[in-house]
Amino acid sequence: MERKSVSADLIFQFLGEQWILVAALATTLTMLVLHETRKAGPALSINEAVQLVNSEGGVFLDIREAADYARGHITDALHIPAAALANRTDELEKFREKPVVVVCKMGQSAGPATKTLRSQGFSRAQKLSGGMMEWDAQKLPVVTQ
Repeated sequence: MERKSVSADLIFQFLGEQWILVAALATTLTMLVLHETRKAGPALSINEAVQLVNSEGGVFLDIREAADYARGHITDALHIPAAALANRTDELEKFREKPVVVVCKMGQSAGPATKTLRSQGFSRAQKLSGGMMEWDAQKLPVVTQ
């Protein structure tokens, strides 16, 4: 028990003596998180995404590879693999002013794809938090080919 107390004392001593380093680290981490959040816009929860697509005539855009899409995708989702997205945005033209919810496998690849869409004028493009893994985890329906 005495050892834990000494360790805690040393940590507090370090924090007190090196407060500038600690503040710089905290600031850097905060800026990184804010940058990552802003570059692709906010992530939508599944409930928010479904409500938005249904109420405003939006679309789910699945950017996974063809094999993953064939194994199971959201009903009526459009499929454009991430690698082809920049050249195939014309397929989304009717959704330019509507919500476009970008879906990937785990929610990581959707950020850059959402940024691409926003740069091409799809200002309402947003990513789905957790991607298809979260969709499957919540046992929501999928269509298979």
